Amino acid sequence: MEAGPASRTSTGTPTETGTGPRSGTEAGTGSPTATQAEPDPDSAPGSGPGTTAGPAAADGSATPASADGTTPAIPAAHAAPATPRGRRPVVAALMLGMALAAIDGTIVSTAVPQIVGDLGGFTVFSWLFSGYLLAVTVTLPLYGKLSDTFGRKPVLIAGIILFLVGSLLCAAAWNMAALIAFRIVQGLGGGALQGTIQTIAADLYPLKERPRIQARLSTVWATSSVAGPVAGGLLAGYADWRWIFLINLPVGAVALWLVVRHLQEPSRPRPATRPRVDWAGALAVFATGALLLTALVQGGVAWPWFSAPSLGLFGASALLAALTVVIERRAAEPIIPGWVWRRRTIASVNLALGAMGLLMVAPTVFLPTYAQSVLGLGPIAAGFVLSVMTLSWPVSAAFSDRVYNRIGFRRTAMLGMGAALLILLAFPLLPYPGEAWHPALLMLLLGAALGLFQLPLIVGVQSTVGWAERGTTTASVLFCRQVGQSIGAALFGAIANGVLAARLLDAPVDGLPGDLDAVARTLEDPGAVSSAAAEYLRRAVDAAVDHVYVGAAGAAALALLALITLAPRRFPVITEPSDSPTAPAPAAAPTASEAAPARQDR
Repeated sequence: MEAGPASRTSTGTPTETGTGPRSGTEAGTGSPTATQAEPDPDSAPGSGPGTTAGPAAADGSATPASADGTTPAIPAAHAAPATPRGRRPVVAALMLGMALAAIDGTIVSTAVPQIVGDLGGFTVFSWLFSGYLLAVTVTLPLYGKLSDTFGRKPVLIAGIILFLVGSLLCAAAWNMAALIAFRIVQGLGGGALQGTIQTIAADLYPLKERPRIQARLSTVWATSSVAGPVAGGLLAGYADWRWIFLINLPVGAVALWLVVRHLQEPSRPRPATRPRVDWAGALAVFATGALLLTALVQGGVAWPWFSAPSLGLFGASALLAALTVVIERRAAEPIIPGWVWRRRTIASVNLALGAMGLLMVAPTVFLPTYAQSVLGLGPIAAGFVLSVMTLSWPVSAAFSDRVYNRIGFRRTAMLGMGAALLILLAFPLLPYPGEAWHPALLMLLLGAALGLFQLPLIVGVQSTVGWAERGTTTASVLFCRQVGQSIGAALFGAIANGVLAARLLDAPVDGLPGDLDAVARTLEDPGAVSSAAAEYLRRAVDAAVDHVYVGAAGAAALALLALITLAPRRFPVITEPSDSPTAPAPAAAPTASEAAPARQDR
């Protein structure tokens, strides 16, 4: 849910300046090329570091050159940021597109009984979710690279169209196999929506204003994710499940119209050679991700973890990963460039957000089961216990800039994740069975902590690259977060079922279920087992979820470790007259004093 005190002379030598606006330009041009390390919050006011010539990596090395040996070009905006009024239609389109991508990840869940009753296919219905997730995740790197190569607008338009075509096909599905295939088509469009929308948001707003748009997108994502199951249940119960997909058409059409009409990208110089798309690398990334995520999603569910299908999928994904590395090293314009992992800033953010995706499985997947099975709440009340996290997250994210402007991106993220670690460890200490407000309060605090963690990292890492690398960087961050969620679902599912199996081994009665889902279904039927057996099952579920939250705390510790050991103390932020290549040309060039970057303690 993304100023240092020197401007470059014509020779590229850093020169110390006084104070002034935070934007910096290269003398004699007006192109936004100056970069700097994030100000040191521990230094005295007015004693900030000088800038370096060209985008600096976190370890002090120069920005990796492109295939022709030059630093990737950043299209000159030649402008101040677009006016708020001029940005409104584009922002509306971004929010509508984000709502489509977010709500379709969850809206099908409560309509599964109606869908299965109409189309059949009970044994494979889980692929309605897995197929969509796979398609979104594995296409993120491809869309990020395409948006850097051909521009954001054509990629976003293609993604919206593909998503709407998939929605229409889903509404017309005649059996479960067809619906799963069309959900994958939807996911192919959803991957373009997620990555490109986040990138355009960073293009539209300069660094100091990015928390505003990111907070809005976080609010849309959180609200849509929670509202999805409710909307799906209402449509399936009072209309027809096919309307779940048909309602995407008018919303997507409005978003498409706004993008086509109002999103204006700068004219860029025609490259000397025709841009080449690394289709071999794209296919290798897609195949590797598909096999790995299939093994994670289906392992322990469709087949045992150490069965031939699981071992075969993991082995094949490892071989394909090695092949992908070879292909990408030889490609002129790789889908996943090596600099994504060679730059400490980007690599550390990728790992940290991957760990966050892993820990998010604990509240989103296991808390509703805990609320219903242990606390005895109904589905709506259980959803409310989880949804309070979506109230504090965007609020915390919106105000995070007041923190990172004082102490820096890295320290702000560490503060947020440190608080999240303590909150996750507090969950097993809740009394049994407890009151509903106990976990609700923890989720409210967890949302605030994660808002303070995620947004500074996204804003910070987007600000360390120029326009020509921002799409790839943003896609890598989202890709790692999605993979983390898939790994978390598999890992924590195994932990929960392992704890239940151990507790039920010496159960007071025979014939009890042995996995979390079956236990939850049994507890929904009061007459299924005796009161003593039901109480034993509730305590078993409580113990299983407690272990999951301890595992989530371990993921939070991994995120902190990545920031402590890999992330630079100060992010190498690029200063530009405008971070908005979509802005109109200004009436006059900035003066020398306006061009000088200013130091700001964060």
